[in-house]
Amino acid sequence: MDLDLIGNILNAMVRCGTPLLLVALGELVCEKSGVLNLGQEGMMLFGAVVGFIAAFATGNLWLGVMMACLAGMLLASLFALVALGCQANQVATGLALTIFGVGLSSFVGSAWVGKPLAGFEPLAIPLLVDLPVIGHMLFRQDVLVYLSFGLFGLIAWGLLKSRMGLVLQAVGENPDAASAMGLPVLRVRTLAVLFGGAMAGLAGGYLSLAYTPMWAENMSAGRGWIALALVVFASWKVLRVMLGAYLFGLASILHLVAQGIGVSVPANLLAMLPYVATILVLVLLSRDALKTRLYAPVSLGQPWKAGH
Repeated sequence: MDLDLIGNILNAMVRCGTPLLLVALGELVCEKSGVLNLGQEGMMLFGAVVGFIAAFATGNLWLGVMMACLAGMLLASLFALVALGCQANQVATGLALTIFGVGLSSFVGSAWVGKPLAGFEPLAIPLLVDLPVIGHMLFRQDVLVYLSFGLFGLIAWGLLKSRMGLVLQAVGENPDAASAMGLPVLRVRTLAVLFGGAMAGLAGGYLSLAYTPMWAENMSAGRGWIALALVVFASWKVLRVMLGAYLFGLASILHLVAQGIGVSVPANLLAMLPYVATILVLVLLSRDALKTRLYAPVSLGQPWKAGH
């Protein structure tokens, strides 16, 4: 393969991995606070449809992005109310949120299916785009991909270097000790859940406003579930989340690459690779459950109430 083809493959890998990166970063922050939210798929789809409708109706793509984030936060607030406010089971609440979000997005978007929209176009950065291989991968992307790079850097700094990150991880590791130190455990967890919802909504908005600028039912195609597995696969480490997102993004486009280079493998079989990879990752992780628990936040998925 020549360098141009490799550069185009890497470019597509980054584009395909971006929604996974966005939603996985939001889930990482959420889980670092000790909250397990399985509603990513529903929040992504609701963010995608609300962002598309807002952008289509107004002609303003950035308004669509903002509305997608707010839509994700709206569903996340329902999760926070039930799982944190009422101490309901987080797994059951997250699954209910996904079912609700998928159905609600289909209902709201029924009149908007297949309507065309001029979405975000790639922006080539002069000089840098001409670099071999990485030029096309990093410097010929749309603005939401560049935004994902910035959000990754901000979240990495926040988790590893800031007081906010220490507070978040303290709440996730031992909420009783954090509360005894005067930290507002429920407020921190609620803000983490809302942030995760905003990131899931942004990921959905990226799908409907940039990746494939249109609305179609279930257009997230299981990416929310893949992102949940990705956080575990990354051992709750932010750099590994980015690498894993792009790895799964590469697996998602292998069927197109194979067709382009003339490999005689059924395209539908290759299109299954991201989901097969997810299953394999979960199987491998389950073989060493003790090691997985060592990396996971200690209070992950456990309800907490002040004074108990």
